[in-house]
Amino acid sequence: MTRKPITRTPITRTPSTPSPTTHPPVIETPNPATTATTPTSAATAATATTSTSETTPTSPASGSRQDTPSVAPRSRSHLPEPRPRFVDLVASEWVKLRSLRSTWIAYAVTALAVIAFNAGTAYDMYKYWTAENATDRADFIRDGMPLQVAFTGNAAMVMVLALGAIGALAMVGEYSTGTVRTTFAAVPARHSVMAAKAVVVGAVATVFGVFVAGASFVLTQAILDGRGVGVPFGEPGAHRVVVASALLAPVSALAGMALGTVVRHTAATMITTVGVVLVLPNILSDDRYWSALAGHAMPFRAWDRLVDIGSPAPSDFAWSPGGAWTVYALWVLGSAAVAIAGVRRRDL
Repeated sequence: MTRKPITRTPITRTPSTPSPTTHPPVIETPNPATTATTPTSAATAATATTSTSETTPTSPASGSRQDTPSVAPRSRSHLPEPRPRFVDLVASEWVKLRSLRSTWIAYAVTALAVIAFNAGTAYDMYKYWTAENATDRADFIRDGMPLQVAFTGNAAMVMVLALGAIGALAMVGEYSTGTVRTTFAAVPARHSVMAAKAVVVGAVATVFGVFVAGASFVLTQAILDGRGVGVPFGEPGAHRVVVASALLAPVSALAGMALGTVVRHTAATMITTVGVVLVLPNILSDDRYWSALAGHAMPFRAWDRLVDIGSPAPSDFAWSPGGAWTVYALWVLGSAAVAIAGVRRRDL
């Protein structure tokens, strides 16, 4: 049996026509400039990117390119802070002082007490007046009695105590509340801050002293004028009494501020202030040279010498009004120096 050979017919494939819905492939023509500068590896690409960001082309007309490092603008956060002006520090201390209601209450109560002491003494003299002729009235004025009534020793003691306490609290209050740390963190120049505080405390106390001394003089002389013994401000020695009494306020306030800076505790500062500005001057006597010299260096004793318009009491160690004014000036400068050194040499 023989097999019949099988013949195979070749199959021809015709290319299929693309469907109408099929989009022809899009061939992107490469950019010669891009392909020319395209790096061949990732490392080369990183290097090219870095070099491109660090170089800037110069003139396109010349066709050359100069590699110059680009300088980034400095951020504003890295710029140094402007140093505060002294006027700004004074304004800041004034805001802190006037924002405390207790400060103004203390000033008001002190003013009423001082004026009341002076006016009460003048009224007591007016009520129990016994002189009846013009000669007695002339002797009364010549001895300086109206000026002694204008600002009495009791009123001076009240003002010294009150202003010393107010000046001390201006510094002790910041230590107790912790605001002194915030202040010095904002302004590291501690000496400038303390100088501004001394200016504000001294200025406010001076205005207070001028008001109290002037009001006391006007009121007491108006009361004494009912007996015909009141004197005007132009009377010899009247201006010295008023000025010395007015300046006793800032001297006491700055002394209290200096003690508050050194002691830093409320109770201890009050005790120290009373002892220095009031008790110590009364303990020191004029019988010995060193005791008299130490007593004359106290502000209260200096005020006592300045308001002594009549014949001074006899003493073995007498001193002049010029020396009393010098004591005032030294206490102001010394108190400011102690306050500044007290915050610069010690931790908070």
